[in-house]
Amino acid sequence: MVGMHRLRNDRLADPLLTGCSVCCKSSWNQLQDLCRLAKLSCPALGVSKRNLCDFEVEYLCDYKKIREQEYYLVKWRGYPDSESTWEPRQNLKCVRILKQFHKDLERELLRRHHRSKTPRHLDPSLANYLVQKAKQRRALRRWEQELNAKRSHLGRITVENEVDLDGPPRAFVYINEYRVGEGITLNQVAVGCECQDCLWAPTGGCCPGASLHKFAYNDQGQVRLRAGLPIYECNSRCRCGYDCPNRVVQKGIRYDLCIFRTDDGRGWGVRTLEKIRKNSFVMEYVGEIITSEEAERRGQIYDRQGATYLFDLDYVEDVYTVDAAYYGNISHFVNHSCDPNLQVYNVFIDNLDERLPRIAFFATKTIRAGEELTFDYNMQVDPVDMESTRMDSNFGLAGLPGSPKKRVRIECKCGTESCRKYLF
Repeated sequence: MVGMHRLRNDRLADPLLTGCSVCCKSSWNQLQDLCRLAKLSCPALGVSKRNLCDFEVEYLCDYKKIREQEYYLVKWRGYPDSESTWEPRQNLKCVRILKQFHKDLERELLRRHHRSKTPRHLDPSLANYLVQKAKQRRALRRWEQELNAKRSHLGRITVENEVDLDGPPRAFVYINEYRVGEGITLNQVAVGCECQDCLWAPTGGCCPGASLHKFAYNDQGQVRLRAGLPIYECNSRCRCGYDCPNRVVQKGIRYDLCIFRTDDGRGWGVRTLEKIRKNSFVMEYVGEIITSEEAERRGQIYDRQGATYLFDLDYVEDVYTVDAAYYGNISHFVNHSCDPNLQVYNVFIDNLDERLPRIAFFATKTIRAGEELTFDYNMQVDPVDMESTRMDSNFGLAGLPGSPKKRVRIECKCGTESCRKYLF
């Protein structure tokens, strides 16, 4: 912003006449607030004499009704709480904030078993709750923006908490792919396929055939292998392009998803905002790859926290574990169910080390928009009649990756008819 460095020292300075340009850590909105506080017009910031006295509502703190006139205590953006003022409703143009304020008010009145009709005055505890709720919404909105700024996938992420006042997790970093721990190496694949059409005219069975396995998808990108069989996708050295039907998991999350607070004590959960067809890829389980020895050490800590973010990579042997407690993607928030709608598959793309598969979730049935996504933390598949005898003889749970580390007996809260009562 031209000349803004002089604004604090000389309130009468014209920002357009200083002729200098400096780096500024303030946001666009903060710079606009500075102009208004100093009563300065700035065309570059969109602040003119016409809107110089227009201030933005940050949130509403309180409510009262006097002789049928409604008033709101307004916290102005850029001003301290001590500068908050009571304003009549007709002075406020923040329709969205007004609607959310009354929605939160009505919900809290019902929770407290009060009449749903808005009272003429709010008691201090109720007003304080509404302020905390407004601050929480702002914090969740900022977190939502951070998540979407970090994601590399097509599907957007929204965040919602209509249950309590919990805000964003304090110790969670969003990542899009495995973070490799100390002493672990992911070896890149050396060769790729030469297919002209990987689905209909595969050369040598394409990448799956090269590893003596079957092609995983149909022409709609839906998995057609039974649970337990590995998926081998085309890689960065293959001749085929981005639209190859054997490139599904590597394209990332395609659906808009919502991280939401559950109302039955299960913490955060994930639901889809779009319809997901049966057998479609939904997301990967992403985290930090660590050795099983390190997982045991961390597990002792997580046990005391009641956490279950350690996921064994025991496709052929139990050597490595994925820890999604601190580094992870949206799968970090997916809850357990004894009757899940997601199935786990081992996937190999640019790394063919069978000790280090990628973990992908596919829909076991058509999932409606608004439905919560879940997987079984302790899933097992009957190894009888598996198509690959190599898999039968080498797999722990018939080729499935292990569930999150099992140490303590944890009560299950999934609430399904087939609930086993305990996670492990």
